[in-house]
This record gives sequence, structure tokens and C-alpha cells, in this order.
Amino acid sequence: MASTADIKNGVVLNLDGQLWTVVEFQHVKPGKGGAFVRTKLKNVVTGRTNDKTFNAGAKVDIENVDRRDFTYLYADGDGFVFMDTTDFDQLTLSDVVVGDAKNFLLENTQVTIALNNGNPLYIELPTSVILEVTYSEPGLQGDRSSAGTKPATVETGYEMQVPLFVETGTKIKVDTRTGDYLGREK
Repeated sequence: MASTADIKNGVVLNLDGQLWTVVEFQHVKPGKGGAFVRTKLKNVVTGRTNDKTFNAGAKVDIENVDRRDFTYLYADGDGFVFMDTTDFDQLTLSDVVVGDAKNFLLENTQVTIALNNGNPLYIELPTSVILEVTYSEPGLQGDRSSAGTKPATVETGYEMQVPLFVETGTKIKVDTRTGDYLGREK
């Protein structure tokens, strides 16, 4: 058991059987009363955020989370197959663990997988990826009813909004956190 003095950004806490990552923390010493630690926590599995306050010196259960680099290989019927870049072991993750990251995964993409006691928790993608547009309607220059954007499908099957000038076959940069168009790739 650790105390609240060990709380830092990125630490994973086990609260009531659920794993929470510390997003923000602040040690507060008011003029009256005892000190406390105010935290903003993110659920590792669901992604839900929660604010929690701990009294100073309270015992907390810190979990050991191992973040390791993997390379995405392919998707099969059971899930998504990744290879550890250090020992070349393969790991198959279910669709639930991969979640929305599947929209941005191409073969040989480098990712970080967080493991707790050998169990995969979540995937961290690079902040942006380069994807090719496989289908998009031709953009009409006078059409401004859609604020200058149109739907397009990229090579992973993900559908997103792109500017009117983007055509099929164009390579674009996509933000993996929001799924937004960032620009054309030269």
C-alpha cells in the first residue's frame, strides 16, 4: 500500500476493484483543517473521468502497469494480432480492448500497449497517422451547405469529414485522439 504522497500523473490506482489513471492531481493545504489531495481520474477500461479527493496520508492501492512497444500485424477472426518489439512474442487483443483504435490501425503501425499482470488494458496510438482516402464524392466548389467539408472513407474503413478539395487516392494526416482531418500528406 502506498500513501497519497505517491500520487503522480500517469499512476494507476485500484479503487473498488476498478483501475483508474491519474490525469491531474493537486496537493492542497488549506489554512484551516487537514491537507488533502484533489485528483482527476480516468477509468482505464471505460474512459470515463471522475474527480476524487483523498485525505493527506490516506492509503491508496497503486497498480503496476507495464507499457510496452508493439507492432500491429493483422486482424483475424478472433481479434487483432500485435508483436512485441523486444522479444517478438505475439499478442492477440479482442475488439473490446482495441476499441476505436481499430479505425486508425494499419499493418506495421507502432503502438504502446499497457499491461497489468499480463492482461492488456488499453492501446496508445501515435497522435497522428497517415491514411489514404479510398472513397469520397467529388466536391462541388459552390456547395457550402456543409461548411466546406464532405464525407470520405479511408483505407481502414473509417468514415470522416474532409475538405472539399480532398479526392480519392489522397494521403491525409488524421488525429487519432479525435478522428479529425489534420492536412494532406506530401
